[in-house]
Amino acid sequence: MRALVTGASSGIGLQYATQLARDYQTDLLLVSNQEKELQQVADDLAAQYGVQTIAHYADLSKTDAAEVLYAYCEENNLQVDILINDAGVFFFNPYIETSMKRIELMLNLHVITVAKLCRLFGEDMAKRGNGYILNMSSMSAWMAMPGIQTYNATKAFIYNFSKSLWYELKPKGVHVTVMAPGAVDTALFGLAPNLRKLAVALTVSIPPEKLVKRALKDLFRGKKADTPGVINWLCTPLLKHTPDWLVFLAMKFVGKYQH
Repeated sequence: MRALVTGASSGIGLQYATQLARDYQTDLLLVSNQEKELQQVADDLAAQYGVQTIAHYADLSKTDAAEVLYAYCEENNLQVDILINDAGVFFFNPYIETSMKRIELMLNLHVITVAKLCRLFGEDMAKRGNGYILNMSSMSAWMAMPGIQTYNATKAFIYNFSKSLWYELKPKGVHVTVMAPGAVDTALFGLAPNLRKLAVALTVSIPPEKLVKRALKDLFRGKKADTPGVINWLCTPLLKHTPDWLVFLAMKFVGKYQH
């Protein structure tokens, strides 16, 4: 089998590439806009696990990125059995202070490209009668939170889109899974090491290795959606009913750390 992994040069995408090669002996088509890092990852995984790897540089925030990537696969006879849509960006900014370029980048990357890749490769999988698609959402999909208004809206799209696609493609032998994790234990939020350990212990945060291991198990079992962490799972319904005063309090708290 061959997996197409977007955002594969670092972070969670790198974990997907690594575990697919190590634990499932899956050949890889790795896609990222970090050309040098991507090639190094491809070389390392091929050497360590004996799988075929292809590093393909691409800017997936372009509106025609999905069509171009699909055409590349067609031209090179690369059958994609597993599609992992992991590429993404995050920024915290008031909407009217965010440049149009950044807004378009996020919308294209999280919505347009994901939807098109699922359309193009999903059709091929359905014709063959088998295949796997995994999309990355977030707990923020249920949050009306200032500063991440575009991010959480795109993650809500991914979540609902993926669940709907699960119903459409399951009868055709194609499994669609959407992951909606809370915090992932990386340096993104700048927390002190002791606080990061506490968050992991409370299952509020999850190590990327553990997240990906769980996500791949979910995918190959045909699970529709998953939110790792007991506390996260319990809190999800509450996020839909967050009182306004708490949102404003959060805005005030976060504002202290904005420059």
